[in-house]
Amino acid sequence: MKLKSYFAVTVEAAMQKARAELGPEAMLITSRKSGPEYRHLGDYEVVFALVPDSESPPAPERLLGAQEIAPPPPVSWVRLSDEVSDLKRQMERLATGLARSTAGLSRIAMRPSLAEAFSHLLEAELDADIAYEIVSRICGQLEKDGDPVNSRGTLGVTQLVNAELLRIIDVDPRIGNGTGCSVVALVGPPGAGKTVTLVKLAVRYGLGTKRPAQILTLDTQRVASAEVLRSYAAIAGIGFQPVETVTALSQALEEFRNKELIFIDTPGLGPGDLEDGRDFAAFLSRRSGIEVHLVVSACMKPADQRRVAAEYEMFAPSRLLFTHLDETATFGPLLSLSARTGKPLSFLGTGQQIPENLEPADRSALLRLLTKASPAVLQALGATAA
Repeated sequence: MKLKSYFAVTVEAAMQKARAELGPEAMLITSRKSGPEYRHLGDYEVVFALVPDSESPPAPERLLGAQEIAPPPPVSWVRLSDEVSDLKRQMERLATGLARSTAGLSRIAMRPSLAEAFSHLLEAELDADIAYEIVSRICGQLEKDGDPVNSRGTLGVTQLVNAELLRIIDVDPRIGNGTGCSVVALVGPPGAGKTVTLVKLAVRYGLGTKRPAQILTLDTQRVASAEVLRSYAAIAGIGFQPVETVTALSQALEEFRNKELIFIDTPGLGPGDLEDGRDFAAFLSRRSGIEVHLVVSACMKPADQRRVAAEYEMFAPSRLLFTHLDETATFGPLLSLSARTGKPLSFLGTGQQIPENLEPADRSALLRLLTKASPAVLQALGATAA
């Protein structure tokens, strides 16, 4: 199999270069923005594969002259695990690329406005597979409707793309079920902004609505963390109590069951600390009535976001809460992670101000972030908050 990368200022231009050299039988494996070291070659990179009719790789030689080649040095388990994981990712990308037929790519390329929309989705760092599914579905619908090539124009195609995005944007910004005591727990990696976000939620939905609230924190090991949260709670007039064990947490939930809202702060666990949180994870995932929100920084690389989502699945989070939106200009990864995990977005943190810089996730607002769509376009599409 022959794999080759092509670079150009747009995805469609790179695809044309690949087709011209490799022919129509070549298959697209992946497309992405060029890395810094290749940016001088073009803004986008596409990787194509060409499988010859027959391949017969040479057999590896075991002898060099009269002496046997020395065996390579032993590979550490960590390195081996990383290499296996990398190989698995490559195979997944290859399988995805093979699934995308040459005919399907040609259909999209025949509609410049649709190819341009595909390029814009990639610029927003929406997962390439999701972007492809969107434009492929639109292309199929246009063909089914007997729509001539390019008759819709750029504006018409943009509206179709926005409608598809609205279809997959999933939000659920509720706190509690409105009856009895509602318990909300925030989990996530270090530096995601859980503590500040928890205070924002407590002030907005406890103090702001005059609902009796209580803050519990499991983060008692980090230096001064509990004291910072205690200070915030005192300023807001909200009850506060640290708990160090699962038993203490269970007792505290029973003690404060007369409160309408209980917010649980948890320690940030890095990859090497996850084992320490398994007891708390088991408790939160098995106890009914606890809403668990996974807090993720919008500044994280998409690959790191996916890793965090996989690692924190042991807490059984039901929603995603993104922070640090004010520190990034691309929002496709938010929608990608939601679509991949099947978890709706709950809240969006946009800064440090309490409680102002926390917004309930809203479908029209997310579409506007992703596409810079105007309010008039959103209204025409019927984009409303869920």
